[in-house]
Amino acid sequence: AWDETYLKPSPIAQVRIADSYFIKCNQLQIIPTVFITNECIKNIQTEQCNSLAENILKLINEIAFVNSIGAIKEIQIDCDWTASTKEKYFSLLTKLQQIDTQHLYSATIRLFQVKYAKEAGIPPVKKGLLMCYNMSNLKKLETKNSIIDPEEIKKYTGKLDQYPLALDVALPVFGWYVLFRKNTYAGLIQNLNDDSLNQYAMKLAQNRFAINKDVVLNNTAFKKGDLLRYEGSSYTDIMAAASVLNQKINTDSFRVVLFHLDSLILSKYSVHEIKNIFRSLH
Repeated sequence: AWDETYLKPSPIAQVRIADSYFIKCNQLQIIPTVFITNECIKNIQTEQCNSLAENILKLINEIAFVNSIGAIKEIQIDCDWTASTKEKYFSLLTKLQQIDTQHLYSATIRLFQVKYAKEAGIPPVKKGLLMCYNMSNLKKLETKNSIIDPEEIKKYTGKLDQYPLALDVALPVFGWYVLFRKNTYAGLIQNLNDDSLNQYAMKLAQNRFAINKDVVLNNTAFKKGDLLRYEGSSYTDIMAAASVLNQKINTDSFRVVLFHLDSLILSKYSVHEIKNIFRSLH
């Protein structure tokens, strides 16, 4: 992220691996992924790209060493770059590969960056990870589901088969509540208990609720009249989106990624459904 105090990029959220022994014993293949805010790219000077690349690689190597992660084959850079920041971002990607020739570099690709490829540019890496979620404006009250909508994905993938970069595919399995106060976006709420919601909110529609009294839930203060819109990644929507992608994906061999996985997320899907999602694009 961009550090306003020192006017330079600074790491703020490094991974903490609780059981590195498990990774070592099971010989798991880890792909270090570095998220860089677009604000950071916007604020750095072009000449700072060199030092940023060196610092990124140094940090990856340090974390890998501490956690006994060996045999790294690929490093992925994640940034929501735009037409105005592409030159500096692409310069950073180029520099990384100049100083590190041992690893394959990939970059995350948003749906809008595929649809508007001419304006956004094509990142100078070996492959991309197409992030097939967050496809609508979550801050709009009228949005149905910003995470995944099979009809929305069609609007972005018309020229996907022409995209000049081999792509892996990331599908969503997460969910959240979007909070609106006085019809204005007020934040995202994670892991809200259904029992609490039933007690303190009135259901207005299939995925919309109105808070019926001032209350604090999950360390979040709600006011009477607040609106909540639940957004999830249903099995039906995931499979429908995969069907759309199957007709347009630009490579025969690719990986399917689920974002994000934890025990709570996994409990919402059967083993059969998870297997079907992985198979849906092959």
